[in-house]
Amino acid sequence: MLKFLKTKSVTLAILAVATFFLLGIYIGSHKQQKIDETTSISNKETPVEITADFEPFWKVWNVINEKYPQANKVSDEERINGSISGLVGSLNDPYSVFFDPSEKEKFEEDISGSFSGIGMEVGIKDKILTIIAPLKDTPAYKANLKSGDKILKIDDKISSDLTIDEAINFIRGERGTTVTLTIFREGERDPQEIKVVRDTINVPTLDSELRKDGVFVIRLYSFTANSSSLFRDALGKFYEAKTDKLIIDLRGNPGGYLDTAIDISSWFLPAGKIVAIEDYGNGKKQKIYRSLGYNMFNDKLKLVILIDGGSASASEIVAGAMKDHDRAILVGSQSYGKGSIQEVVDITPSTVLKITVAKWLTPNGTSISEKGLMPDYKIEITEKDFEEEKDPQMEKAVELLLNWK
Repeated sequence: MLKFLKTKSVTLAILAVATFFLLGIYIGSHKQQKIDETTSISNKETPVEITADFEPFWKVWNVINEKYPQANKVSDEERINGSISGLVGSLNDPYSVFFDPSEKEKFEEDISGSFSGIGMEVGIKDKILTIIAPLKDTPAYKANLKSGDKILKIDDKISSDLTIDEAINFIRGERGTTVTLTIFREGERDPQEIKVVRDTINVPTLDSELRKDGVFVIRLYSFTANSSSLFRDALGKFYEAKTDKLIIDLRGNPGGYLDTAIDISSWFLPAGKIVAIEDYGNGKKQKIYRSLGYNMFNDKLKLVILIDGGSASASEIVAGAMKDHDRAILVGSQSYGKGSIQEVVDITPSTVLKITVAKWLTPNGTSISEKGLMPDYKIEITEKDFEEEKDPQMEKAVELLLNWK
């Protein structure tokens, strides 16, 4: 199993239903098969009981066989996969998705980092497809797409008709091809069309600098497999700079691996301190993730973390842990609020299920999914600031560090 914070135990009922479909199919030319209202279903791994009336399902199956002109062109496997997709869709959770064989191949490319597209993270916010963050120096970034932009259409496809994974597949494509996004931006009257040329995406990770005023800045763009080592190296440079003023810029960082978030938080917290809580709901026991205890810095460290609407998932875990343990001041705007956890489970050799299993809580028990994180100092960047290349959020962070008591 793979566990991600982004956008992964699956219910065994799904496995059982798939087995039921495979073993219990009855195809009749004129007769309908009667299914008892209570059906006992089990697979060879785990017994599962389902109380349901399956007669409507089989009736539809047989009507398709009898009346649909091209029924013989749709295989039983394709019908089963479609049925499972509908079952998962009934959860009304944009992050729980069943991948058929062709979709599985694309998904595996995604998690390996080998893909072409426009370079941005998207999610569902207020039931609308929304840009979480364009990644630095990608086509999306260069096209001036922004965190918070609502995507109304992808080419000629209305986004509200798509799951989040379907939307991502339509946005991505071969290098050199163009995708047209119809977006609505807060503060503007009308939607606008933005054409973006796809390219190979190399996800940026981190850069750092020592400012002339003695403030050291680490900009972390994503929580990838190598982010931990790069962050450690950046902290080494911070130590060599002999300053106690540090800014960690998590703006526009859509998240990534849980292990990376724990590792980075561990540089600032004693061993055993809670970094995040995995809450399964329904009275189930929570899982606690604790600091590994690197704890490189004493209480004299002056730390500010920058967040905005593009800070999601692992970014919110790190920022929330630092805030709850009084290790940092948060500056910027409200974070995205992507606090759900998905697991990826192989269903058959050629299909997988990505399903939401829990929510993330900060050490104090605050749900990240509800409203994201509110900064201690809320500073918005206006369109005028953007045009004049001003960064009032960074300016406020520097001001706080230079006047730290």
